Amino acid sequence: MRKIVYLCLSLVLATSGINAQDQAKEKEAPKTGHTNTNKFKQLYDEFSTPNMYRAASGAPGAAYYQQQADYKMDIVLDDKLAKITGAETITYTNNSPDNLKYLWVQLDQNQRAKDSKSPLIESTGLDPVFQPSKFSETYLVYGKDRGFHILEITQTNGDALKYMINRTMMRVELPKVLKSGEKFSFAIKWWYNINNHVDEGGRSGYEYFPENGNRSYVIAQFYPRMAVYSDVEGWQNSQFWGRDEFALPFGDYEVNITVPADHILDGTGVLTNRKDVYTKDMMKRYEDAKKSFTTPVIIATQAEAEVREKSFSEDTKTWKLKAENVRDFGFATSRKYILDMMAVKIGGKDVMAVSMYSKEGNPLWEQWSTKAVASTLESYSRMTFDYPYHKAISVHAKRQGMEYPMICWNYGRPDKDGTYSDRVKYGMMGVIIHEVGHNFFPMIVNSDERQWTWMDEGLNTFVQYVAEQDFGEKYPAALSPEHKAFPSDRGPAKMIIPYMSGNQDHIAPIMTKGLNTYQFGNNAYGKPATALNILRETVMGRDLFDYAFKEYANRWKFKHPTPEDFFRTMEDASAFDLDWYWRGWFYTTDWVDIGIKEVKKFYVSSEPNAYVRKMAKEQGFKLENLRPLVYMVEEGSEDYKEELSQGSLLENSTPLKEYIMDNFTPEERKNLKNPKYFYNVTFNKPGGLVMPIIVEYTYADGSTKTETYPAQIWRLNDKEVSKAIASDKEIIGIKLDPNEETADVDTSNNIWPAQEQKSEFDQFKESN
Repeated sequence: MRKIVYLCLSLVLATSGINAQDQAKEKEAPKTGHTNTNKFKQLYDEFSTPNMYRAASGAPGAAYYQQQADYKMDIVLDDKLAKITGAETITYTNNSPDNLKYLWVQLDQNQRAKDSKSPLIESTGLDPVFQPSKFSETYLVYGKDRGFHILEITQTNGDALKYMINRTMMRVELPKVLKSGEKFSFAIKWWYNINNHVDEGGRSGYEYFPENGNRSYVIAQFYPRMAVYSDVEGWQNSQFWGRDEFALPFGDYEVNITVPADHILDGTGVLTNRKDVYTKDMMKRYEDAKKSFTTPVIIATQAEAEVREKSFSEDTKTWKLKAENVRDFGFATSRKYILDMMAVKIGGKDVMAVSMYSKEGNPLWEQWSTKAVASTLESYSRMTFDYPYHKAISVHAKRQGMEYPMICWNYGRPDKDGTYSDRVKYGMMGVIIHEVGHNFFPMIVNSDERQWTWMDEGLNTFVQYVAEQDFGEKYPAALSPEHKAFPSDRGPAKMIIPYMSGNQDHIAPIMTKGLNTYQFGNNAYGKPATALNILRETVMGRDLFDYAFKEYANRWKFKHPTPEDFFRTMEDASAFDLDWYWRGWFYTTDWVDIGIKEVKKFYVSSEPNAYVRKMAKEQGFKLENLRPLVYMVEEGSEDYKEELSQGSLLENSTPLKEYIMDNFTPEERKNLKNPKYFYNVTFNKPGGLVMPIIVEYTYADGSTKTETYPAQIWRLNDKEVSKAIASDKEIIGIKLDPNEETADVDTSNNIWPAQEQKSEFDQFKESN
């Protein structure tokens, strides 16, 4: 028999029943103290205490400070030897209240040095089959010389400075203590052999083209860089093992880069000598591009690139770039590059969207790269703040996806005949959107990637999902006929279910240092992006979320936020208590599983039901002396079988009808509800995560209604809760999470009446 639920409105007897339940619980419960494990407990134990540097609101405190590191560099790239040489002067400003005895400098290229310890921390085993090149690189070739060679470190007057290198970190001893508010300048000369990033791996390096002997260079982490000193970590001198990215201070850069004269180059900052390095034709096209807002203008054509590929000029050119208030510097250069640009209006100013790619990227890159850059800048600016720099560059590089201020390199290469699959197309578009988006997180909202990878990758992946959907709407021609929207592979709740329901031995909380996480992509990218998407779409709503998210971005642009700063700002700007959400999604590996445990149906009667008769007998009441009450009779009970009366609420309960006639005017009676059906629905929560209960009710007339019960419904009972429902229409079906909004890992318990679950074998038979 189908069970359905009814509600008890008897105040006197219901109260006595509750007291009896409470007394029973007290007898069962041990009289001992216990740890507060309530999912709604505030995060005071997990959060750092607010202070003068970081306010309780999540905003920078009154005494917030950050250091500054300014660079002047002369760089020479030797294309024949694949070698880079540099001379840099760093001016370091101590804005902290502390006196500093030494400075820490990052030497990231040492992660690839001969004596690097990075390979030794990974568990390895012999594969049953090898490509000859892989076998040779792994077992036959001695470690390659890829680390920094530090030639000298001096004061600006030429006096040598003492220094010590510990793998990827270098401590520079100061001649005297650097006091608060003081500056110190010093010079470093260095060189290293550039790695082949296709064969050897790495976030930068070169790709070699054996058919004509050319290389395309994407160069970053190429110079000794200052580490961050902050109120949170002191010196962030955690070693670079190859995964966790970089914590860097802001500063101003003047960089002169000398390369072969037939190269096309661009990088972080304003190109200050464009007329010296561009041809007259390129300059004319550049001026045209500044006025084109819909179609990219090709500055250096494929035909010109194919001519340059054969030239191998012995002469050199120096490209001069200047950038203000950036946290890093990167550049790309090759004689193979095609270059195009298009203007995009951001906050009343024109920004140049730029792409650099070899012919191997066409026709895909010429069609879509620069448009993806422009659309990304628009979407991210809407979600955060107006993009502050004058350009954003996307560079084509095989098997790459990496970001730096104003420039990034991205994969996505058609087959040699120019054809490409949807996988290649969408992958290329997605990675461009993602890497260009990194200009906002962490290049401007400058979180500590070495410590909290998700603050960089997770927040960016969340906005990437928004930007991908925008891109699909703006450029429907970019979508394949079978896709009505951009097929994002991260963001929507259902996509994280396989990870969250997986083996708990191989899952770590989001709040884990990136180096130490299992399934890095899911942990640092997918899960936090999904958590924020659910927070926006289901828990908070777009208006509240978007306002708070934008507030966070604006509070912390060009500053160094922590997780607490993000969590606190989201609550501060929305009046939404989210400690339960941060705890569940970010501090645990719990999963979502909410089900329908039981549904009962009741109807209204003026005749005492079995519950009342029992209580009256036990407590000595005389039924005839009780004041008129409204009784709920459960379908299928003995009372139900005796009465079997159906109809309206007033018809079923004479005392209620009399009460309404005596206490409401005719006009008021006309506007009263008249529910005919009463249900008691019990929800349970096998999963650990607290989430809202989203319920779709289906009625006998075919209509539906969706109700969302806030997550706080679980605050007093983490196992199961009930809802009493009065309805003027009969409910014939109930479904939880109908639009797959919560990442519920088991939907077999989401439907009432329960549906028979077909075995995998039955499903296989039906599909064949």
